[in-house]
Amino acid sequence: MKKTSAPELQRANALCKHATALALLGVCGLAPAMDLLQAYEAARQNDPNILAARAAADIGRERLPQALAQQMPNVSFSAQYGKNRLASTSPNFLGVDQTINTEYPSTSQTLTIRQPIYRSYLLAQTRQAQAQFEEAEATLAQEEQNLLARVTGSYLEALLSQEQLELVLAQRAANTTQLDIARKAFAAGAGTRTDIDEAQARLDSTLALEIEARQNKAYTLRQLEQLTGSPAGVLARLNLANFTLADPQPADLDTWIARAERSSPQLLSLQAQLETARQEVGKASSGHEPTLDATVQWTSSASENVYNVRNSYTNASVGVQLTIPIYGGGYTSSQVRQALAQQERASQALEAGRRDLGMRVFRELRGVTENIPKVRALEKALSSAEQLIVSNRKSFQAGTRTVIDILNAEQQRFLVLRDLAQARYVYLSARIRLLSLVGEADLGALTAISQMFGP
Repeated sequence: MKKTSAPELQRANALCKHATALALLGVCGLAPAMDLLQAYEAARQNDPNILAARAAADIGRERLPQALAQQMPNVSFSAQYGKNRLASTSPNFLGVDQTINTEYPSTSQTLTIRQPIYRSYLLAQTRQAQAQFEEAEATLAQEEQNLLARVTGSYLEALLSQEQLELVLAQRAANTTQLDIARKAFAAGAGTRTDIDEAQARLDSTLALEIEARQNKAYTLRQLEQLTGSPAGVLARLNLANFTLADPQPADLDTWIARAERSSPQLLSLQAQLETARQEVGKASSGHEPTLDATVQWTSSASENVYNVRNSYTNASVGVQLTIPIYGGGYTSSQVRQALAQQERASQALEAGRRDLGMRVFRELRGVTENIPKVRALEKALSSAEQLIVSNRKSFQAGTRTVIDILNAEQQRFLVLRDLAQARYVYLSARIRLLSLVGEADLGALTAISQMFGP
């Protein structure tokens, strides 16, 4: 078998690197880079889900002042003016009916002040409004945490799809180069037809993978743009010099679950919903209780009826009003039963949320802890795969390896690069999701991850 010369192999390697660089340039484009923090800030301004959550929080915040207002004095004033025409018929002294037509105006002004003294309904309603206020705040905090995790996940998915496409393009360039080498070696009598067919098959397979990779890249970028409300452009890449693997502190699962149960916005929202349901029971039960109000009323009227035409009156009164419910057809009892059922549903929803939270904390904690050794193992595998390529190329020059051996070694390296990129992004995504479950996915946590990205 005729050996391929060293200069020829060097030219082939240079051609492969040049093709790879052109492929990466075509992927990256020339648009300004968007980093993770910029994507998050854009999403905070444009994502319709977070905007709707803020509006919902504003709705919940208004329930408390509305409930408190009903415990304050209620002051109302009413005024009435009317123009009246009175026709009266009465017999005169001769016994003959005589009709008298009279036109007169009538006026009335009333000022009423009512102060609730005892209404258990209002007390329960105020406590319920406080719980609804807390639920609104917790729900908004949960949506903020979810937004941060969603943006991070979408950003990392877009980056991963971009790297996958770049790897496919680089693999295509390498396969094209190896096909060219195989053809030249066969023409020189140093290769076989099998080498050409194998290289061609690898190249055709790579072209199919390229189509799929481009579709995935377009989808993930579109997904990110839907969150941010703006074109994604070129994404800031993961800077391996700044990439660090940090074990979660502490690594104990029970500690993380306890932290989540204390401060998870989701559980805080469910707890507030349970308190709201409890106060609804109190509101329903208050239908059996009496109410007591203090009233003050001032009334001024003139010509208020046909018997007091052109007479005016002024009346002022101060008193209390007691109302005792006696029978309502079972309506109040039905409301109590309904409220108790709602309370049970809220209680079970809280328990289900607590269990689900524990499982998600378990999954994300494992996503962090298990991907750390996986990344390190794949980094070692990458070094081994690169060394394998070097060894196969030297052996090819010596005539002990074929083009197929080089293709296999390069294929192994691309697979390791793919798995390594995926493991890194899964680690980062799991890290931010774990923090979001315990209510600690804030701007500081996002900044710490964003610093790992750069040119």
